[in-house]
Amino acid sequence: MRWLYANFGYKLVAVGVSFLLWGVAHSSSSIERGFDVPMVLRGLPDDLVIIEQSTGEVNVRIQGSRAALRNLSAADLEYPIEVSGAKPGVLKVEVDPTPLELPRGARVVSRSPSIVELTLARRGSKTVRVRADLAGEPAENYRVTGVELDPPRVKVVGAQSEVLRLNEVLTETIDVTGASEDVVKEVAVALGGRNLWLEETKPVTARVRIEPVEGGAAPPGGEEGDQTG
Repeated sequence: MRWLYANFGYKLVAVGVSFLLWGVAHSSSSIERGFDVPMVLRGLPDDLVIIEQSTGEVNVRIQGSRAALRNLSAADLEYPIEVSGAKPGVLKVEVDPTPLELPRGARVVSRSPSIVELTLARRGSKTVRVRADLAGEPAENYRVTGVELDPPRVKVVGAQSEVLRLNEVLTETIDVTGASEDVVKEVAVALGGRNLWLEETKPVTARVRIEPVEGGAAPPGGEEGDQTG
């Protein structure tokens, strides 16, 4: 067994060097990884809106050393698309991976799709009234006598062709089933078009007035024959 311990120090150093060289070779070996990179539109003119987009991401395959790609994630990347000179209609943009900011020694070897299509339209705005969408029936001998909305009107923006056709918007459904007193609720506004949104996204406060039916049964705790008009 003497041979095992002969020059033990040299053998230990040799093993350490071997592991070091293996680690360097392993970390510097070239690999490929795929990333779904989100697209970011830059310079969109104020009078235009995007009404259709062929994709919101670009899939890229990046080649580089393990060390270079170890901590790289899709969250660190974005693909900018310059649309400052765009006009209404279909815009085709060639996907050029050059703008991607990559670690040193990494490069893009492929991307998909190679072309992104954007459909742009004129931007429009309009102030329209809000109407409450009620569902259900109040408690027996009670009825809905009115609805108050705050705000009663909202400003809608979006594709001009859709905005101009709009005369009113509905709230989300307000259920008054079994109600014997006013129903007060904060509700969102439901927009019918794909390319419409509210200039201000705050909710609408709805108060649905519930009152006894004239000539109906008295409310609990009241005397028979009492009427509330």
